[in-house]
Amino acid sequence: MGISLFNLDGKIALITGSTHGLGMAMAMGLGKAGATIIVNGNSSQKKIDDAVLKYQKAGIKAFGFKFNVTKESEVINAIQEIQNNHGAIDILVNNAGIIKRTPLEEMEVHDFKEVIDVDLVSPFIVSKHIVKSMINRKQGKIINICSMMSELGRNTVGAYAAAKGGLKMLTQNMATEWAKHNIQINGIGPGYFATSQTAPIRVEGHPFNDFIVNRTPSGKWGDPNDLAGAAIFLASGASNFVNGHIIYVDGGILATIGKPSNEN
Repeated sequence: MGISLFNLDGKIALITGSTHGLGMAMAMGLGKAGATIIVNGNSSQKKIDDAVLKYQKAGIKAFGFKFNVTKESEVINAIQEIQNNHGAIDILVNNAGIIKRTPLEEMEVHDFKEVIDVDLVSPFIVSKHIVKSMINRKQGKIINICSMMSELGRNTVGAYAAAKGGLKMLTQNMATEWAKHNIQINGIGPGYFATSQTAPIRVEGHPFNDFIVNRTPSGKWGDPNDLAGAAIFLASGASNFVNGHIIYVDGGILATIGKPSNEN
């Protein structure tokens, strides 16, 4: 029996912003499929160390690197250190991101630029410096974490939507330029997930909770573990001829215009 198409044994995977939340859920999936996980964060070394311990307790080989994905010099130094200590990066997941919920007419320009810098410019920076090794080896996987806001707008998230819409097109252009080197570049667009960040608004009766449950054909919030399958698929040999696509893991939200409030 041949090796599974989804087997990641021997692969090195860097997941930016993987100390918690959806980034950690995807990294856990990749790790359980056999990949060595390179954990990245920028808030504190302790948070990175705590995350690495969680991965290791789950039986996953993991190492932590603190660097700011928006600072090119830090990215270059970190990539060099990772490659020297652990080998070439086979899988890159550009997950690090921020959101600032402010009406556009009230948003400060520096806040708008910060969101663009983290959510759009940093995937370019990190990918640019990792893809060179992938090109030399004629193989690699890059996964950009997009959003439903890559397709739709929503009040108060204009900067985020602009960045994630741009990331969708950057993903397609990366595929246009790098597919010839046997590198697959795709994206994942998460819907609304049950995380510690959304816990306060996931209370039954909360207007936003009711909106999401009613707006989602599946009738529920996503479980972060639901992202693992898409991440493994796009990181593995199973997707070797898939390029420039965004997989929306959203319970069907983008498939429908919604339903009347009085419809079951």
